[in-house]
Amino acid sequence: MASPQNLLVATLVANPSNPAVTDRAVALAAEALGQETERSVLASGIAVDLTLTAPAEAKTIETELRAALHDEPIDIIIQPLNGRRKRLFLADMDSTMIGQECIDELADFVGLKAEVSEITERAMRGEIAFEPALRERVALLQNLPVGVVDEIIERRITLTPGGQALVQTMRANGAYTCLVSGGFTLFTGPVAAKIGFHEHRSNILVIEGEKLAGEVTEPILGREAKLATLIELRDHLKLRPSETMAVGDGANDLAMLGEAGLGVAFHAKPAVAAVAHARIDHADLSALLYAQGYREQDMVGN
Repeated sequence: MASPQNLLVATLVANPSNPAVTDRAVALAAEALGQETERSVLASGIAVDLTLTAPAEAKTIETELRAALHDEPIDIIIQPLNGRRKRLFLADMDSTMIGQECIDELADFVGLKAEVSEITERAMRGEIAFEPALRERVALLQNLPVGVVDEIIERRITLTPGGQALVQTMRANGAYTCLVSGGFTLFTGPVAAKIGFHEHRSNILVIEGEKLAGEVTEPILGREAKLATLIELRDHLKLRPSETMAVGDGANDLAMLGEAGLGVAFHAKPAVAAVAHARIDHADLSALLYAQGYREQDMVGN
């Protein structure tokens, strides 16, 4: 067997609600690799590691595995075996750590959800710049009572399955975690606390007389600010780039995902999924633990 420094590991992951990583699927994947592999079950039916025993090219391996498992609801993550446990984790919030876009839910209260959602979708696909798109949407929320936020959090916001286990397990193993969002502190504060992040960073809505002023405090936290946050925390913690992981779904996450040691596109827009280091299309957020070699029994708060 070659040195672990040069080896790749292919992690096959399914959604826990649909345990598709069967013996047959694993056998198909192993056969497609064209070389001996060491197999390790991380969670029965949900996640398996296939460690290659000879050097290989990651993109080639991924292409071969996707061809072999093309009709299976299984995600494939290829990365170096060495250094897969991460010590810094940054995550987007909307449509990543939670199932909603908070600004769209705010807009629903003024009857503008369809209009605002369309702008949100275009911005997340990278068709329009994030910052002006955010200003445009926030302006439509002028005079909305700030108390609406608490109602939205209580009644409409749902945490993405696997997110709490992901953050709490990484924290229990010494990693630092940060929720970094192009959304708003009114939401990231409660969401970060509920999930268990060390800190959160996002935009500040201007409030006048308990109502939204229709403005956001400048400078806006967008694509470049997310990247800057990753670099700042990495340098502060004196970590190597390879020791970091980031996850997101939209175009404003691309720079952060590209800079991370493992950048993961989670149920993402096509332009994001196409260029991220790894993509999760089927599984929940616990896939990011299996990608690091954690086993089901290692998870905290699962």
